[in-house]
Amino acid sequence: MSQTPGPTTAGPAAPAPHGLPPALRGWLAALGTALAGLVTMVVTAALGLWAAGAADLPQGGYPAVVAAAVVAAAGGSISATGDAGIIAEARAAVDAVPLSVTLAGMLVTAVLFLRPLRHRAVAPAGELLGRIARTAVCWVVLLWLVALAARHSFTVTVGNSLADQLGALLGSTPTVGFHADLPATVGYGLLWVLAVLVLAFLVSRRAPLDARLLRFQDAVRPPAHAMLLVLLAYVAIGLLVGVVELFTRGDPARTLAVLLLGLPNLAWLALGLGTGGAWSGHVDKVLGLPLPHALEQVLRHRGTHTVDLGSLGAQDGRVWLLVAVAAVVLLGAAFGAAVRAPARIPLWRHALEMAAALALTLLVVGLLTRIDAHYGLSLIGVGDLGGDLGGAVLLEPQMWRLVGVGAAWGLVTGCAGGLAARRVRHPGQVGDAPHAPPHAPPDR
Repeated sequence: MSQTPGPTTAGPAAPAPHGLPPALRGWLAALGTALAGLVTMVVTAALGLWAAGAADLPQGGYPAVVAAAVVAAAGGSISATGDAGIIAEARAAVDAVPLSVTLAGMLVTAVLFLRPLRHRAVAPAGELLGRIARTAVCWVVLLWLVALAARHSFTVTVGNSLADQLGALLGSTPTVGFHADLPATVGYGLLWVLAVLVLAFLVSRRAPLDARLLRFQDAVRPPAHAMLLVLLAYVAIGLLVGVVELFTRGDPARTLAVLLLGLPNLAWLALGLGTGGAWSGHVDKVLGLPLPHALEQVLRHRGTHTVDLGSLGAQDGRVWLLVAVAAVVLLGAAFGAAVRAPARIPLWRHALEMAAALALTLLVVGLLTRIDAHYGLSLIGVGDLGGDLGGAVLLEPQMWRLVGVGAAWGLVTGCAGGLAARRVRHPGQVGDAPHAPPHAPPDR
């Protein structure tokens, strides 16, 4: 005879036997996101540096150089060190961001961070801030571990056997090395990951927001998403050009190194130049930094020179095609932004939003594409010893010009894109079919 169980008293829900507490699941998800982003950066940097020949560095320097590249790509700080005893001085510094490594880490981190939230329209601010905080903590800890490995030194020879022997006897054999500045790396790395996560919410059309922020998304997300598409479109065009060159030119290793380390550096430089922006600088020696031939020819002359469409066009007339590329990409982005915006937004607002977004984008492009690299060796403080022991590359953006041309192009393309989008249905817009009769019943 079966017996019916009596009523039980409801109590707090216990976790499943094989489940994990929500807090622990949140930390594991944050750790997985941060780890995936950082591993992507390590793999990208390792492959790029291997293609550049860094695997053959003496004294086992390859892993440390990979770690240093990741630290630099994640916003950290790398300091150069030199020790040449009492009669010689070694000086070295490289301030350049390997943006291929940066972009790979940003995309993976942002996609994995937003993935669990993609089916929600609204989320409390406390939950979103908690997710951001956990991911940032995990990221900073992992970056700190990588920074510990970014430390190495190399012995430098002056190319003269007698001088090398004399330096060894006097304890003056020069060494040049590098190490990650741990406090600066942790601080800048934290700002980097917070910027990545905030930008993920700004550019994503599906990321949930707190209810109090929903009224701002129509003004911010369409132009922000358009700028993301502009930057990715230029990277895709650069990748296509790079792949063609990889199979048609005689130096595939160098081309592969450029693609894996500095593709966005060159692609976004092309964006700024195509809109009329400018950089200034000079090149003493290339120092292993890959530069396009026309750019290198402009910068190799003595003194500081302006890099713009005019100076590059004098070296290679194909540079003027960058204007056409900029026009097509920016008009497409402005049209897409206008289509995604509500129909009630007036045309002048489209133009102003695109102007502000493009000006800010080119400002960031200028900051990220600057290069300041030098290496030198002097004896008793007098001059450089010449040969292959010294050189410099300097490329500085002209910020006001970049911001100005960005605002101008944004106004023009914003107006044109808004006009073209007027005949296209916008999100949330309700309209009748084009030829439906006035009293036609609704479709079922």
